[in-house]
Amino acid sequence: MLKNNVYTVAQVNSYIKDMFNQDFLLRKLTVKGEVSNCKYHSSGHIYFTLKDPSGTLNCVMFRGNRSGLKFQMTEGQQVQVTGSCDVYVKGGSYQLYATKIEPDGTGQLYEKYEQLKKKLEELGMFSPEYKQAIPKYIRTLGVVTAPKGAAVHDIISITKRRNPFVQIILYPAIVQGDEAPASIVRGLKTLENADVDVIIVGRGGGSIEDLWAFNDESVAQAIFDCPIPIISAVGHETDTTIADFVADLRAPTPSAAAELAVYEYQRFANDIEDYRNILYGQLDAVIKGARHELNVRQNMLKAYSPWSRIRDRRMRQAEYVDTLNLLWKQQLLKSKSRLDVRIEQMKGLSPLDKLKSGFSYVEDKDGKNIRSIDQVAVGQDISVNVTDGIIYAKTVSVESGAKLDEV
Repeated sequence: MLKNNVYTVAQVNSYIKDMFNQDFLLRKLTVKGEVSNCKYHSSGHIYFTLKDPSGTLNCVMFRGNRSGLKFQMTEGQQVQVTGSCDVYVKGGSYQLYATKIEPDGTGQLYEKYEQLKKKLEELGMFSPEYKQAIPKYIRTLGVVTAPKGAAVHDIISITKRRNPFVQIILYPAIVQGDEAPASIVRGLKTLENADVDVIIVGRGGGSIEDLWAFNDESVAQAIFDCPIPIISAVGHETDTTIADFVADLRAPTPSAAAELAVYEYQRFANDIEDYRNILYGQLDAVIKGARHELNVRQNMLKAYSPWSRIRDRRMRQAEYVDTLNLLWKQQLLKSKSRLDVRIEQMKGLSPLDKLKSGFSYVEDKDGKNIRSIDQVAVGQDISVNVTDGIIYAKTVSVESGAKLDEV
C-alpha cells in the first residue's frame, strides 16, 4: 500500500492560487458591501474589508489603481468594488484586488454629480474671486438645516458656548428627499431678507442619496446668488457636495461651521483688552513725545526770546562795566604809582627841601633868583627865603669868595 502524498504549505497555496486563476468569474467581478477596517497606508495602498450580514472579504487597492477611486472611503459606507480575487500564497489567504470602487447603487448619481460639477466650474461658480469674506464679528447667524438632529444641536450649542450674545435665526428646512432642494432655496431667500450676517447651510452625514439635495443645481445657484456670506456644512469631513464648492467657505462638519462663523467672545474681550493696552501705550508714547517736543520748543523760544536777549545784553553790559571799573582802577593805580615816583623825584628837587636842609633862597625885589654877585649891587634890597620865613636885607658889600661846593 502506497503512502499518501505529502505536500508543502506553499504547494497547497500555489495549487489553490492556480484554481483561482483558472476561474474566469474570479478574474473580474464586482462585489458590494459595507466598508470596514479601512486603512490608508503610508505606502499609498488602501486596505479594507467588505462585509455583509453573512460574511467578510479582505480587499486591497494598490497605489497604482488609486485613480479608480473618486472619493474618500470611510467606515460604514456601502460600496461596489470591482477587481479580481486571488490568493496570497505567503499568507495562505485570498483577497479582492480592487481596481475600481464606487458608492453602492450611486453610479448614475455620481456621474450626474461629476457632470454638474464640471458644468458649474466652467460657468465660474467655483472661482475664488466670487467668494465673499466671512465677517470676523457677527451679531446674527442664519442657519438652514433640519429643525431636529445633531447638526442643529451642535451649531446652537457651540454658538452659545463661543458667544452667547449672537442671535440665531433657524429656518427649518427639509434636507433630504425630493422636496429638499426647494426647501433649502426658500430658506436661503428667507434669511437673505432677515438681515443676518452669515448663513450656515447643511446637515449631518449620510449616504450620497441622503446628501443629494446639496448637489442640486437650484441650490447651487441660490448659494451663488446670495449676497450674504454662506458657509456650507454638509455631512462628514469626507463628504463633498456641489454646495461645498459654490459656498464662500466649506466647513468639514456643522460643528466646525459654527466655530468658523462665531468668534469666541472671551477671545474678543481679550483682544479688546490687548488693543486697549496697545492704544494706551501708543498714546503714552505720543504724549511723551509731544512733551519732549514742547520742552525743545520752549527752550528754543527762550533762546530766541527778546527778553532773553535783553537779559543777555544786560549781563554783558554789567560785565563790561565791571571790566571798565577794573581797568580804570588798574589805570588809577598805575597813575598813582607813577605820581608817587614823580613826587619822590620832585622832592629831591624841591627848594623847600633844600631850605630844610640849611640852604636859603635869595631874590631881588623883582623876585628873580640871585645866584651870582654880579646880579646885585651895594645897597640893593634883597629877600632871603629860609625854612620858616623871609628875611629882608640890604646889600652892604659884595665880595667874590669861595664857591659853595668848596665849603
